[in-house]
Amino acid sequence: MSTPLEQWVESVARMTCPARIVWIDGSEEEAARIDDQLIREGHTFHLNHKTYPNCILHRSDPNDVARTENVTFICTERKEDAGPTNNWMAPAEAKQKLTSLYNGSMKDRTMYVVPYILGPADSPQSRVGVELTDSAYVVASMRIMSRMGKVALDRLGNSADFVPGLHSLGDLSPDRRFIMHFPEEKLIWSVGSGYGGNALLGKKCFALRIASSMAREQGWMAEHMLILGLESPGGKVTYMAGAFPSACGKTNLSMMVSALENQGYRVWTVGDDIAWLQVGADGYLHAINPEAGFFGVAPGTNEKTNPNVMTAVRKNTIFTNTAMTTEGEPWWEGMSDAAPSGLQDWQGRAWSPSNGLAAQANSRYTVPAIQAPSISPRWDDPAGVPISAFIFGGRRARLAPLVYEATNWQHGVYVASTMASETTAAITGAVGVTRRDPMAMLPFCGYNMGDYFGHWLAMEKKIPHPPKIFHVNWFRKGADGKFLWPGYGENARVLKWMLERIEGNAAATETPIGAVPTANAISLDGLDVSRDTMNELLRVEPADWAKEHAEVGEFFKKFGDRLPAGIAEEHDKLGERLQRLAVVPK
Repeated sequence: MSTPLEQWVESVARMTCPARIVWIDGSEEEAARIDDQLIREGHTFHLNHKTYPNCILHRSDPNDVARTENVTFICTERKEDAGPTNNWMAPAEAKQKLTSLYNGSMKDRTMYVVPYILGPADSPQSRVGVELTDSAYVVASMRIMSRMGKVALDRLGNSADFVPGLHSLGDLSPDRRFIMHFPEEKLIWSVGSGYGGNALLGKKCFALRIASSMAREQGWMAEHMLILGLESPGGKVTYMAGAFPSACGKTNLSMMVSALENQGYRVWTVGDDIAWLQVGADGYLHAINPEAGFFGVAPGTNEKTNPNVMTAVRKNTIFTNTAMTTEGEPWWEGMSDAAPSGLQDWQGRAWSPSNGLAAQANSRYTVPAIQAPSISPRWDDPAGVPISAFIFGGRRARLAPLVYEATNWQHGVYVASTMASETTAAITGAVGVTRRDPMAMLPFCGYNMGDYFGHWLAMEKKIPHPPKIFHVNWFRKGADGKFLWPGYGENARVLKWMLERIEGNAAATETPIGAVPTANAISLDGLDVSRDTMNELLRVEPADWAKEHAEVGEFFKKFGDRLPAGIAEEHDKLGERLQRLAVVPK
């Protein structure tokens, strides 16, 4: 008798009509065959085997280079369960629409059956997924990003306890491109894209959108968070998880080379993008990284911004839509001061500065996590690592101080729910527009975000030792428009203050928004930052916060009666604190 997985594979094959079906086992021999297949298809190329051994460059279709949130849907029976921040489609309509696109879509193609585990192979917190795909590039990428093949089939056995994901390239037309999530069925359907999170269904689709819905039902948390360990001089490691919107330095923070390493403060990487958290027997939230690799944005990555990832990508890496040098090495804007001569751009054309960017702005590297020099010895610990702090942050030129601490869990959830960044010209062409991104989950929450806030609030009662909650802003600017804080490895100084707050040793001043470090609480030894600059970095301007308070109130209105009472209560408290200061918004 066939297993639930076999039955599903057979039903999909009847619909998509593949020429052959290949069950992926995850072996080295298979990986070599997949690479050979990619090279034969003509869009993938071997890189310099001496300087970048076992690395390939893949060029995707020019119309298929980014995540497409406008065609990403949450398909629940009731529209209100998807919420106002998600695109919604009724499940029956979504299946009808995509079935017509899937019919015969794999004719003359191979359908790969890709079983995978999100999380350490033997962790009780891990989950099994299976992706059916007609893309060899997806198979090669999933091999890096998950525990793939026999290890997953062995864990699954004859069980039906897996998240099915169906992916087909289709004809790659943007008009026939959809990424559908069915949280009530734990099901993912994607068609029309071979790019990243649209096609690697274990990443944002399962690990965040479906998993966030599962986590709410089952009493855990699936978050868009890095996980790092801060080692202090005595050798103790304190673990923190952090959520940041795009372009706020999340990956760089997770792999930071600490400026205080000579004092004994070292940063260890557990994960750079996603955290699954459950309450452990010790009463702490324990986090696992569900991924086995890093899928990072290449442009702007260099020896200053992220030396650890630059070392990691020198072998066994897939580069997507970067440029290529005459020596057969990858290159992207920001990698070096000047572009080398003779570059091929990301579409394989001879490049000159007048042609625009050499590497596509969203070009990527996909690299095994174990290759990062900063990887934590506990990065794949089945029990996860105990989290002592949550760090939230945004890009604010003037409003938010360098760091502050929430008063308690409820206040911290409120702070996280108000998270925002100001746009740069590079992102939208409009400068300084505030974009709300609560918990950095706006594109990734698989259900009504008002209910998501409620789940965060409810978790407090389940965590005997909840993490402290902090907010950071590395991007405050002075009157001259320049950044006040040097960032990168110097951010270890802020992590050190958080560690001291966790241990009850650091001084802070109470402000309307929370506890801000006192003037001398953050060590500036060896750093060219004046006390006046530090005072500006830590300043809380009530008039600015009164304006922010009003804007947050408008944002919350979209959730209607799904906004939890605890969030509304914290919003009112902040309003009262600001009113006591007799502040009137400008």
